[in-house]
Amino acid sequence: MSDQHDALSSLTFASRRQLRQELRRRRRALSPQQRRQANRALCDRLRQLPEVRRARRVALYLPNDGEVDPRPLIPWLARRGVRVYLPVLKPLSENSLWFVHYHPGTPMRRNRFGIPEPHTRHGAHRARRLAAWALDLILLPLVGFDDQGQRMGMGGGFYDRSLAFTRRPGPRPTLIGLAHDCQRVDRLPVAPWDVPLDAIVSDARVVRP
Repeated sequence: MSDQHDALSSLTFASRRQLRQELRRRRRALSPQQRRQANRALCDRLRQLPEVRRARRVALYLPNDGEVDPRPLIPWLARRGVRVYLPVLKPLSENSLWFVHYHPGTPMRRNRFGIPEPHTRHGAHRARRLAAWALDLILLPLVGFDDQGQRMGMGGGFYDRSLAFTRRPGPRPTLIGLAHDCQRVDRLPVAPWDVPLDAIVSDARVVRP
């Protein structure tokens, strides 16, 4: 399967949109067994990273549309006393995110994309919310990546808008992108608004820009 991964060239696609569609198709084509194996391998790699081991406030995501699944990491983080946060679509703000504390009893609802997120209707949500700059680590989903550490997201700009502050001096979280290894390409086109990552982790490798 890795030969197939290595053969995919972003130059064969006329646009980022077409490349994004192909990479989403690839991850959706994985069998349930391949997904389980990839999720285990990914989380095993994450547990070994110093950035993950020292973090105490970690944001991750609930998988959608075939994304690699970081949820097996949650019990391990909980045993280490780590607070876990999930992204929530920020109301009254276009395409940006809050990060809200999550635990097994957190009330959930589906957002406009059908993705579960913590329910923020109740007044208590303000105490559970944390600014992105105050997080130690954010694990974010990718549609594609390359060996130079460039990444491709879903195209909505949610993370790019929410994390644009990381380009400026000041406190910032470590940013690690997660993907299936079948989403690797030879080289990705870079857009000026793409927020750079500190590392990319797949089920087969760790890439550092």
